[in-house]
Amino acid sequence: MKLVRYGMPGEERPGLIDEAGALRDLSSHVGTIDSKALRPEGLAALRALDPLSLPEVRGNPRLGPCVGNVGKLLAIGLNYSDHAAETGMALPEEPIVFSKATSCISGPNDPVQIPRGSQKADWEVELGVVIGMTAKYISPAQALAHVAGYCVVNDVSERDFQTARSGQWIKGKSHDTFGPLGPWLVTADEVSDPQDLDMWLDVNGTRMQTGSTATMHFSVAEIIAHLSQFMTLHPGDVIATGTPPGVGMGQKPPVFLREGDVMELSVEGLGVQQQTVVQA
Repeated sequence: MKLVRYGMPGEERPGLIDEAGALRDLSSHVGTIDSKALRPEGLAALRALDPLSLPEVRGNPRLGPCVGNVGKLLAIGLNYSDHAAETGMALPEEPIVFSKATSCISGPNDPVQIPRGSQKADWEVELGVVIGMTAKYISPAQALAHVAGYCVVNDVSERDFQTARSGQWIKGKSHDTFGPLGPWLVTADEVSDPQDLDMWLDVNGTRMQTGSTATMHFSVAEIIAHLSQFMTLHPGDVIATGTPPGVGMGQKPPVFLREGDVMELSVEGLGVQQQTVVQA
């Protein structure tokens, strides 16, 4: 299934995309796409529905973040061997874990705001993993059974805030609109191998990032298992799993986002995002 949330910010309704690409409304069956809907029993109930029996949504409504009421938005740094090489940094022995404030979450096509005082706003196309079952002290072999689905994440980052303003990376990762999710959540049964997905990102029509989840240093299963040793993962939590090479700070010379720039990005099978950059 391809699950979505559509409508104005704060008023999103649940929906799904049928096989013909039409948007169908799920409001009579579920309140929103969140922890309750993403548990195995919630997904099973949605799978049992006939999409053609659901009301079709006409027009072109805004798509909101594909997951509502996200409890934790976690991310992994330096997780692609080719991205680590472009930064000149060694691959870590354990996953580098940081948080993004959930207030940064936005729709896949909403404008991205450059914070006041920012000079180094950057892009990062990433595979997002959405948890569907509570996970605590699990092994990599158990991990993928705890995944509800996958989505595209743009881990927008302010590099100066991230590295030169003291403290943790969360400062540079959490400005409003720095976490576009979607356009839809693709349930795990439709992704045969999360370690074999192509991904790309364009800025103003120029290809900046080209990569594959095959070059992840730590796999999705390893990441989930690792995180579960330190915290309980709950249904509706989202994990951004790292980015391939081609980020702005890796260009020679570095290139950063400016007002009016347009980002377009995708992970294979998970849809396309497009954001215009605006000044906060």
